[in-house]
Amino acid sequence: MDARSRRRFLGICLGGVLAGAGATVLYPLVSYLAPRRGSGGGSKVTIPAADVPEGAAKFFEYNGKTAVVIRQKNGALVALSAVCTHLGCVVQWQKEKEEFLCPCHGGRFNAAGLVLGGPPPKPLESIPVAAVNGIITVG
Repeated sequence: MDARSRRRFLGICLGGVLAGAGATVLYPLVSYLAPRRGSGGGSKVTIPAADVPEGAAKFFEYNGKTAVVIRQKNGALVALSAVCTHLGCVVQWQKEKEEFLCPCHGGRFNAAGLVLGGPPPKPLESIPVAAVNGIITVG
């Protein structure tokens, strides 16, 4: 093996190592920012009503995405996708302000999912919700 072919071989090995390291760093970041694709509609999630007191939020998986149900101060239940409509980050419930905050770019949504400020182009997706005999059914 001459010097030229050794250099080429080492260059290919170095390129492979760098590509592997880049993929190792980027995959978790992309997985966090991109919500998982749903498996289709029709599924239902049940939650005990006691798990969602007034003013509180309960996050759960719904059709492969993060969703949330909140009980507003007036007792009404609201179920929403917790995936921000800007870049797909998962929003956080701010109980003291009674609004959702997207940690990625500061998007704000009210308790009904409507945009209050920031870059989100549209409201959070609404999900049907009902409460019967102490059980909340979402979907």
